[in-house]
Amino acid sequence: MEVDLNCDLGESFGVYQLGNDQEMMKYITSANIACGFHAGDPITMRDAVLLALANKVSIGAHPGLPDLRGFGRRNIHISPKDAYHDVVYQIGALEAFVRSEGGLLTHVKPHGALYNLCAVDMATAEAVAEAVYRVNPNLYLYGLSGSRLIEAGRKLGLKTINEVFADRAYMENGTLAPRHLEGSVISDEIASINQVLQLVLDKRVKTITGTEIPLQADSICLHGDGIKAVEMARIISTTLKDNGVLIKPFF
Repeated sequence: MEVDLNCDLGESFGVYQLGNDQEMMKYITSANIACGFHAGDPITMRDAVLLALANKVSIGAHPGLPDLRGFGRRNIHISPKDAYHDVVYQIGALEAFVRSEGGLLTHVKPHGALYNLCAVDMATAEAVAEAVYRVNPNLYLYGLSGSRLIEAGRKLGLKTINEVFADRAYMENGTLAPRHLEGSVISDEIASINQVLQLVLDKRVKTITGTEIPLQADSICLHGDGIKAVEMARIISTTLKDNGVLIKPFF
């Protein structure tokens, strides 16, 4: 049994620092680096790429909505045409830094509100998947497990990664519980670890209403911006290994 551990990184901007990228790199196998739309800037992007290369962590683009003020988490209307062009643009920006440092871009994972929209709206999902495919059909596409984005990627022949979350609650339809709902973000360490073990070992998850649903867990997202993010990453990594799970990237 094996699983990939991924984290959204490079999400600082200018003088504003978010997360501890250097420490998180020690516990993950794949990094999704912000591309300047919801967070990140040229220096931050290059620094994150260098950290990933130094730690032998797979590098992916993390495109989001053009929403620095809202960190890409606000529900801003975007047409499929705009989604396509914005994603192509952001992949290209990060890939330039990766290639200039002798690395290889391996995957793409949308961020925040764009990620959630792709999970349920097929037109947007198809536009984002098409953007990834047209840039490089060999890139892996991360999406919410069982979502429209996974479906759209597979239709194009992309290699897809069903992603699950250690610190987010689920609705009964498999989508993430909206952040405004109480209990949508799991802050309790034991609850988070138990959810990870259930997802990886049983391929199931308990929803916010208490029912259980099946979910494929190819990769676990570990958010890097929490107060205890590094400690949780260490505990989750250790717990998985103690339960016989091999932690490795898919690339």
